[in-house]
Amino acid sequence: MIETMIPDVGDVARWIDEARHLDRRAVLDLLALPRAALFAAADSLRRARMGDDVFLRGIVEFSNICTNDCLYCGIRRSAEPTRRYRMELDEILDVAGRMARWQQKTIVLQSGELASAAEDRRIGEIVRRIKETTDLAVTLSAGNRPRSVYAQWRDCGMDRYLLRFETSDPKLFRYLHPDCTLEERLRCLHDLRSLGVQVGSGFMIGVPGETLGILADNILLCRDLDLDMIGIGPFISHPGTPLASQANAYAEDTAMYFVAMAVLRLVNPDSHIPATTAFDAILPHEGRDLCLQRGANVFMPNNTPGRYRRDYQLYPNKPCVDEDGLQCSQCVAARIWALGRMIGDGPGHSHKTHDL
Repeated sequence: MIETMIPDVGDVARWIDEARHLDRRAVLDLLALPRAALFAAADSLRRARMGDDVFLRGIVEFSNICTNDCLYCGIRRSAEPTRRYRMELDEILDVAGRMARWQQKTIVLQSGELASAAEDRRIGEIVRRIKETTDLAVTLSAGNRPRSVYAQWRDCGMDRYLLRFETSDPKLFRYLHPDCTLEERLRCLHDLRSLGVQVGSGFMIGVPGETLGILADNILLCRDLDLDMIGIGPFISHPGTPLASQANAYAEDTAMYFVAMAVLRLVNPDSHIPATTAFDAILPHEGRDLCLQRGANVFMPNNTPGRYRRDYQLYPNKPCVDEDGLQCSQCVAARIWALGRMIGDGPGHSHKTHDL
């Protein structure tokens, strides 16, 4: 019976062993489970493996300059945002210096992809100065790079790297990303793992052309990559991109976004899973709360200075663009406490061990 696949939190060890061996058919069965039971199971497993603490990882979108032309992205090379920008080092350090007061122990430095020797050195210097002046863990998210560049950033103090694969289907990936292949993206993830940094990845839910089989494969690829953090969020069409008129594959059943979240937790019991901002774009003021009740254990407040926020909209209707970092942190804390959860203390490092 499919129902026997719902893990009993009293027998977590058995479920974790079973999750390691689930195949595509089994994941498709999980995706079809009664939703209330599925959500409850994911929440129970999250509590058993990750606890009730919610770790805060503050995002700083330090540049919207990008040389790639991904079909769905609002800062793609061919897009026309109000302006292109690059935050200066002192601006970034100012934000980083305030984050501890906001109970945030990780800074997530996110940008468009601009692969150049000068930019690689600049990013390394940003990481080095943050590590010298704060106690923050540093996560970078700046796209594909050679292994040597990742090693350079690690040596500057980078703790983690986030690089989403977006879809596990090679043809769909190449259609969405004309400047890259899935093989190249996976090579980057394996390079990062070999360097001993914590690795994050993930995917969009419901990109045009996605099937339930591809969704199942996405979830399994996260497991097979043994990721420390997995970020997922619904595809939202941006009006300034070639996919402007394309609906999400699950537009008629938006609960599937949370089904994906819950099954992701069941198949990846020990990974940090954030409640990503895109869920609030779909369901304002409650999307991320629902994620935290359906498998997620990380919240990522936006610390980007207000004057830049409207120019870093990967998708439309992005929430919090009119707030500053303090307002955003206060709102996040209130949401977490309202759920009966607490803000996690410390950097929230992965507790996984990996064979390198």
